[in-house]
Amino acid sequence: MGIWYRVRDLEAARTFYCAKLGFDEAYVDDEDRWARLTHGNTEVALAEGDPVDEEAILTVDVSDVKAEAERLRREGVQVGTVLEIPGTIRLLDVFDLDGNRLQLSEDL
Repeated sequence: MGIWYRVRDLEAARTFYCAKLGFDEAYVDDEDRWARLTHGNTEVALAEGDPVDEEAILTVDVSDVKAEAERLRREGVQVGTVLEIPGTIRLLDVFDLDGNRLQLSEDL
């Protein structure tokens, strides 16, 4: 498991990652209060506890960063500005319910 994010409410975080960001649940440990989620080849673990500032940043590949930015904004998700390196990559910062930052990435 590469990236772990601490979240205050595991159920709310699981719902956010699955419903808003398209992750699938691979494993849930109700006793120890953590879950492993996948999005294609990307994995993240969510553990219930106090969020930690500036941990590693999860990167999720998507086919259209601009469309995802618009959709997430409409759904009330906190997102940054689409950044683009012409002919190379588009990136978008997305923040979960606890302020954990991840990036959506699109190869150009």
